[in-house]
Amino acid sequence: MVKVYNTLTRRKEELIPLSGNKINMYACGITVSGDAHIGHAYQALIYDIIRKYLVKRGFDVTYARNYTDVDDKIIAKSKETGIPADKYAAMMIKRIDKVMREFDVDDPDIWLKATCNIDNIIDFIKGLEEKGYAYATPEGDVYFSVEKFPSYGALSNRKTEEAFSGVRIENEDNKKSALDFALWKSAKEGEISWDSPWGKGRPGWHIECSAMNRAAFGDQIDIHGGGRDLIFPHHENEIAQTEALTGKKFVKYWIHNGLIKVNGQKMSKSLGNSLLLEDLLKKYSAETIKFALLQTNYRADINVTDDLFPTAEKHLVDFYRVLEEAEKSGLESSKKTEKIGEDFVNCMDDDFNTALAISNLFGYFKNIRKKLKDGDVTAIEDINAIRENYDILGLFRADAKEFLKKYDKADAEDNVSVPEEIFALAEKRKAAKAEKNYALADEIRKEIADKGFILVDTKDGFTIKKA
Repeated sequence: MVKVYNTLTRRKEELIPLSGNKINMYACGITVSGDAHIGHAYQALIYDIIRKYLVKRGFDVTYARNYTDVDDKIIAKSKETGIPADKYAAMMIKRIDKVMREFDVDDPDIWLKATCNIDNIIDFIKGLEEKGYAYATPEGDVYFSVEKFPSYGALSNRKTEEAFSGVRIENEDNKKSALDFALWKSAKEGEISWDSPWGKGRPGWHIECSAMNRAAFGDQIDIHGGGRDLIFPHHENEIAQTEALTGKKFVKYWIHNGLIKVNGQKMSKSLGNSLLLEDLLKKYSAETIKFALLQTNYRADINVTDDLFPTAEKHLVDFYRVLEEAEKSGLESSKKTEKIGEDFVNCMDDDFNTALAISNLFGYFKNIRKKLKDGDVTAIEDINAIRENYDILGLFRADAKEFLKKYDKADAEDNVSVPEEIFALAEKRKAAKAEKNYALADEIRKEIADKGFILVDTKDGFTIKKA
């Protein structure tokens, strides 16, 4: 039985589809005003995993994801770069697609773009206007009247009168209420626009996802996902405008992932601490990045510290060393250890608990290493089960020798390039430590560092690498 935490009800619930075992699932994608950062990658990874796990559990899943390719930020970038907004968006989508494939996240079943759904968006707004939930202004803007939708605020657990407390809102003079939000924005000079019953303009952000959802799946969907920062106002507004139009409950299960922080601070362009996915992939493998991110429950925030990715890389290298030992052992079996598969399902059935699933790996590999030393063939059966189940998380897909190649090469280069003089100093320091002459040991470590090398103490002695 799969249980998911539903943001709307604020509790874990058994996942029961609206129709049979069919699940229609939508996740808000990237606004393509800039390159993909680690937050975009994390969100894409989480919903890709959820989709794949639900398929593993026997559900018939159709997963849709969107690109917001017309938006205030994109228009601002268009003006800044001198590239027309539609061409700028197309260029960024191409770049983002490329880096996401390098990150090894699969495409959804359905890709949606706002600019390919303008007619659907206009029809949606016309329907709201006919039902009295939307009003047009003389300037050609169209707004949703929040006061006409009494249950507004249910998702974010806010009352209407306090809904915008601490939230920046658009206070245009032509709105009836400060709470009302834009469905259609009249064209400004030089901006991308489309013809509509209200004059030339473009859609507001919130209406895009509602209209695309309805075009792909109809009036209702099973799962809607996105980052926690989208709960209000974006997802709150989606609920209001969709349910106002259809009279039906829009989404059965709302799922929201946590946010990325960098050394305790919210990641943002204004703070200059954004981590671009392209840059991270130059330093670490996609598998290392995934391993690091999935150690935290998806609903919690992730704090990216200086040692998050290096530590994850070390753990993965250790695991792949065990896999390499297994390949060299000569032991063979096509069986899979059922207990490992059962453990994985128990973790993932409980609201996709990747953190617990990852923590189980340390015990598994410790036991596998011991089994290999004893010549126990069940070590291979454990590995077969790990590879089969953790593939859903994007882990252990690589051949061990291939994965370790760059690390073996780096170790070899480090060992070859360390002069005998440095090794002699390291031995001298080791002797000083044995005699508890720590002052001398510290002096020698500094001397080694001054000569351009890093000495790291280990349980077996030390290792030396170039700085």
